[in-house]
Amino acid sequence: MSSSVVTGMEPLTSGASNRIIPILKTLKLSLFFIYTFFLSFLLFVLPRRRRLSSPVPVLPPSSPSKNMKRRWLVREEEDTLRRRALAEYVGMGRDDGWFRWNTFIFYGIRNNALFCRSWFPVTGKLEGILIIIHGLNEHSGRYAEFARKLTSCHFGVYAMDWIGHGGSDGLHGYVPSLDHVVADTGAFLEKIRSENPGIPCFLFGHSTGGAVVLKAASLPHIQMMVEGIILTSPALRVKPAHPIVGAVAPIFSLVAPRFQFKGANKRGIPVSRDPAAMLAKYSDPLVYTGPIRVRTGHEILRISSYLTRNFKSVTVPFFVLHGTADKVTDPLASEDLYNMAASEFKDIKLYDGFLHDLLFEPEHEEIARDIINWMEKRLFTI
Repeated sequence: MSSSVVTGMEPLTSGASNRIIPILKTLKLSLFFIYTFFLSFLLFVLPRRRRLSSPVPVLPPSSPSKNMKRRWLVREEEDTLRRRALAEYVGMGRDDGWFRWNTFIFYGIRNNALFCRSWFPVTGKLEGILIIIHGLNEHSGRYAEFARKLTSCHFGVYAMDWIGHGGSDGLHGYVPSLDHVVADTGAFLEKIRSENPGIPCFLFGHSTGGAVVLKAASLPHIQMMVEGIILTSPALRVKPAHPIVGAVAPIFSLVAPRFQFKGANKRGIPVSRDPAAMLAKYSDPLVYTGPIRVRTGHEILRISSYLTRNFKSVTVPFFVLHGTADKVTDPLASEDLYNMAASEFKDIKLYDGFLHDLLFEPEHEEIARDIINWMEKRLFTI
């Protein structure tokens, strides 16, 4: 393959050289005249102008690129504050008197302000804590009803908006590095454990959040802090919409990381069989519905590829759930994770005909019950 490519390329022949050399000579001559004129201007014109005019300090004008960057940062900050104000008013679930909720800011590893939520049962012994890491383009407030269900079973819940999501800092829908999200997840877990000593902790991740949780739990210092992880529709073995996207993504993610790649927008793919759930998701102002940004897409491909290569090294206890009709992430990849992982305590459940957002399917109560049952089973073994 490589030899045919090299053969097909036209080498720089003497004929091509003869066409280029005169151009270079002309450019060289032109540059010489420009240089001479510029030097004469500095030696003769500027000193005379200084003698004739009074010395007035002249401030260098701001470059257009700096002004544009400043305006961009102002707009980004304004958008963040607007989203944060909206996040404060997102419903935290029906208040039946058995739980209390709170919102707060957690500062991540890069000192970004990350918007967080918590739900705790008012009475009874706390069985454990579940930390929710949401999926791409959504936010933690969407899991309020799930959190309410957990509190009714004596589990406390925390949830964190990633960078660029929900009420957190950053350009909406833009993730400069999923490794930063992994590190923020670990730091958030440490904070929660320090505030709740002796309480067993679990990590939950949906879709790309599932990939983040799986990678975080592969780090020894994080794995030792959790009793297990729950993954719904994890983003494993993700493939680009077109092979050329995967080829150019690493380059474009460096050159134009915030560029929106319209060809990779999956908004039109149904993620729930419940029309009301679909309407609620895509009319939510905190859900990013624009085309995916180049760096964000590249980060998803990168973390997915890393995890797929390392299925055999997974040792953390886990429960993976996937719908067989999911068109966003691959249920077969979840099966491979289950079959290949070295974890001694692992479970999988595939839901026939279910789509991507399992906790927003018509059978969401069943999904929640399966997750709670698994955590209770895991706690029984430790």
